[in-house]
Amino acid sequence: MGSIELPQRCLIFLGEVTDPSMAKTAFGLRDWAPQRCVGEYSLPGCTVSTGLPRLTPTQARERGADGFIIGVANFGGILAESWIPILLEALGAGLDVVSGMHSRLTDHAQLSAAAQRYGRKLIDVRKPAAGIPVASGRKRTGKRLLTVGTDCALGKKYTALAIARALQARGLPATFRGTGQTGIMIAGAGIPIDAVVADFVAGAAELLTPDAAPEHWDVVEGQGSLFHPSYAGVSLGLLHGTQPDVIVVCHELGRTHLVDVPEYPVPSLFETIDLNLRLARRTNPQARCAGISLNTAALSPSEASNVLEEHSSRLRLPVADPMRGGPAFERLVQACIAQ
Repeated sequence: MGSIELPQRCLIFLGEVTDPSMAKTAFGLRDWAPQRCVGEYSLPGCTVSTGLPRLTPTQARERGADGFIIGVANFGGILAESWIPILLEALGAGLDVVSGMHSRLTDHAQLSAAAQRYGRKLIDVRKPAAGIPVASGRKRTGKRLLTVGTDCALGKKYTALAIARALQARGLPATFRGTGQTGIMIAGAGIPIDAVVADFVAGAAELLTPDAAPEHWDVVEGQGSLFHPSYAGVSLGLLHGTQPDVIVVCHELGRTHLVDVPEYPVPSLFETIDLNLRLARRTNPQARCAGISLNTAALSPSEASNVLEEHSSRLRLPVADPMRGGPAFERLVQACIAQ
């Protein structure tokens, strides 16, 4: 109840994009869920490619695909009219169509009629399923890790994905829990937290992380930041609802002011750890911070290594860039699972 479930083998649609940053959903799926990607399809004018085989919807269906995912995010999150013919073709080929856009597939009369005619589904990822309850605050079995941040858009999703994969590589049962459109598409299921009515955000987080075996880890993709005046509410709902045993604080090196609100400075890592733990302990008194995920994309490998070591020494916590891996990341993962 409450969680969106998606097709498991998909053709990725790139539209007419010319900027790779507009296709981050497509690249996220390729990088983190390659087993779910059958191929790609784009329209004339598109200059971006994931490197996946180029297939038509019919060819993808013949190769086992059951879904057609819109892998781009345009300005305004709208369904372009130029896309409708290929979306109709995908439905006719026997594929469910999945979108994370703000414009809903189900609001388009032609697509709705075709889906009904062919017996296929139109899945709007940003439309949470019915039945999400108010949070109970009940302590659940299993273990939970939540990525939190000093700001928005600095690596909470990729950090959660990397940690979940690392736990699995160690033979531990771990599940990545998607809370945003790309995370949900990568996981194949999840709840779009930013589309849930405020009173039910913590309840949605409880649904996303149900009772589990004592050794099982739910690794939850964080959203927003407690310090961001626009998105603190969803961050707090996730923090209370997931009842994390462990938080990992994410930060982008060199960022000085919050996204979209430049009059607000980025908080210190000490302040971020302290506030997240004080609020997390409202629903899990044992919550602890395992370490820091530091986005060092702008640095050379040697510069990044020095910065990670300096931050670790100053904070007295493991500090790593999950995208770089290496011993620093292994120390962070070990700290996550330490008793």
